[in-house]
Amino acid sequence: MGSKIKVGLVYGGKSGEHEVSLSTAFAVSKEFDYSKYEIKPFYVTKQGQWLSGPTMVEPPKAAEQLRLEADLALANGSTHAALFSVFAALDGIEHDERIDVMFPLLHGTFGEDGTIQGLFEMANIPYVGAGVLASSVGMDKVFMKKAFADAGLPQCVFRYFTKAQWSKQQEYYLMECEIALGYPCFVKPANLGSSVGVSKASNRQELIKAIDYAFRFDRKVIIEEFIDGREIEVAVLGNDEPKASVAGEIISSNDFYDYKAKYIDGKSQMAIPAELSEQQMNEVREMATTAFLAIDGSGLSRVDFFLERTSGKWFINEANTMPGFTPFSMYPLLWRETGLSYKELLDELINLGFARHADKQKINFTGDLQ
Repeated sequence: MGSKIKVGLVYGGKSGEHEVSLSTAFAVSKEFDYSKYEIKPFYVTKQGQWLSGPTMVEPPKAAEQLRLEADLALANGSTHAALFSVFAALDGIEHDERIDVMFPLLHGTFGEDGTIQGLFEMANIPYVGAGVLASSVGMDKVFMKKAFADAGLPQCVFRYFTKAQWSKQQEYYLMECEIALGYPCFVKPANLGSSVGVSKASNRQELIKAIDYAFRFDRKVIIEEFIDGREIEVAVLGNDEPKASVAGEIISSNDFYDYKAKYIDGKSQMAIPAELSEQQMNEVREMATTAFLAIDGSGLSRVDFFLERTSGKWFINEANTMPGFTPFSMYPLLWRETGLSYKELLDELINLGFARHADKQKINFTGDLQ
């Protein structure tokens, strides 16, 4: 490494969370300490084209600066050639262009589902955040819930099925959901985040409509029972010995904390720290680190819970391995309240990425005895 660490910032992407990713990238790029880092932007368009911009030595003034133009396309815009050019940069073919660590800020499909992480693993370069397995499990809500169940974490009743199964046995799945979950219930794409494609159904007609809507975003949907609870979130940071932040509470501006409430209207409120007893705070922080380890997390995650109003019971909702860093995002705000500033948080995430990479270099993947 030279005097400054060169960070490859990857953002945009082909998922339904493209605009969220841009907002996150803008927020993160403004907060880097440019006396320590140089930022190389890699913008992935909604069509999957990789565009690369000049190295940034100062914060961008507007998010639109990060929406790079096609004439900056790597290798004339060819996707395969672009990936070759990315590998060339990662591998240090051009020393001045070498990237020291990649920082993926791609929310949703092709970003936090293990695919981009696999690219970095093949390139053998350090990167921020969860690995391939944790990313894919954290993205697929069904397998995530199975991992939580294995770890003994309490969660709501749920059902799931694929589009092919739904087309063949619609009546069966409707009856199964109505008997097991009742109304109201929540319908979600199994592989997506930021509440994209999520609907609340209060009767059969709404349930069918919600399922059809969720199938627009994924081939598999998950239906969850309604929990009348407070929405409590905890930020987790670390690798093998993760630490949990204080808990915060979301007070949604909408009927539930959907995409609009998260990213558009800005009216939802966050109570940080959440108004919890000392015992409740300790319980939820411990469950958050348990969930992080259950999916083999590394780097960062935000773990979301429901605290049922009537019983006071905890229910884990999900773990997000690439939480947002927008001005309305909970993750950096939780760490600020816990005593870690935004700049310090970015430093720690990069250090964790380097540490995880160094540990992997000690593993003999060839199978040869040494």
